[in-house]
Amino acid sequence: MPVARHVRALVATIGLVLAVSACGAGPADEEPGASAEGGARLADVRPAADPKSLTGPSTAVVADAAVHPVDDDPQPTLPVTVTDAQGTTVTVTDTSRILALDVYGTVARIVYELGLGDHVVGRDTSSAFAEIADKPLVTASGHELSAEAILDLAPTVILTDTSLGPWDVVLQMRDAGIPVVVVDSHRSVEGVSALIGQVADALGVPEAGAALAERTDEAVQDKVAEIAAIAPADEADRLRVVFLYVRGQAGVYYLFGEGSGTDSLVDALGAVDVAGEIGWEGMKPVTDEGIVKAAPDVVLVMSDGLASVGGVDGLLETLPAVASTPAGASRRIIDMADSAVLSFGPQTADVLDALAVALYAPAQS
Repeated sequence: MPVARHVRALVATIGLVLAVSACGAGPADEEPGASAEGGARLADVRPAADPKSLTGPSTAVVADAAVHPVDDDPQPTLPVTVTDAQGTTVTVTDTSRILALDVYGTVARIVYELGLGDHVVGRDTSSAFAEIADKPLVTASGHELSAEAILDLAPTVILTDTSLGPWDVVLQMRDAGIPVVVVDSHRSVEGVSALIGQVADALGVPEAGAALAERTDEAVQDKVAEIAAIAPADEADRLRVVFLYVRGQAGVYYLFGEGSGTDSLVDALGAVDVAGEIGWEGMKPVTDEGIVKAAPDVVLVMSDGLASVGGVDGLLETLPAVASTPAGASRRIIDMADSAVLSFGPQTADVLDALAVALYAPAQS
């Protein structure tokens, strides 16, 4: 399968699994997965001399979750015509009422970081940062878009990707005369700047977009270098990490591999992406053989997913193969908020920082 088709298929699968399994998320428990504010910064902790000797679960929490706009009052240059990620030519004439929607809340976060948060009129379930919390929801059930809710808000432009559905709702918005710009759905550490540029260009603020992309790039590069300085130099000593997507009540258990975005995340953390090592591509249901062969030292999960299986004990009971791995034996399960861990937006450096603390100095987080 050509790379472009593979990526589109992967994104569609991820969006479908997230949408179908949203109703299966259980309430947060008191184990890792409960919400927290203001985690420790990597610069303020002392990493373990041997990260493989660490035991017990931990929660990665971003130290500063606030929005920091790159421009307090950007002035969009309109009209603007762009060719979106699907090759559709879209002309935007009005950015006074923006809807920015995707499965990880990344697009909305970019709009706020560009300084256009006051123009946003609604949100999806995944856009969970404090500054947008009072906006009305347009996702009716889990990650399902509601045409009625969207139309009630009378947006002048919609920014989205292919991770939310039903797609007929997006097409209905176009039929109603609303400009809809579809941005790239593929997420990775390397793709953050391009995504920021797509959003900024569509809103007529390319200068703010360039500034935000530069700020984000520099922060990510600095963070990757900081993490590299504390990660073991010898690959044999590095933590072996896998990312599991779990939704207990929906019976969804997936292992994320190459091309899912988690590979770039693990690499940036100075760890070994063992899903890629065993040739696990995209996102597939977990198999006992696959997880045992991976032999991870650490398992990364989303916080709501961990809660949905009853915490660490529930995960190890539900997936006995995980219990038989080094990660299971040492209970090295790290969770992070669903809206943060794979967002790959302006907060990427902060996400890496929080995950690095959980990987290398969890007792101090």
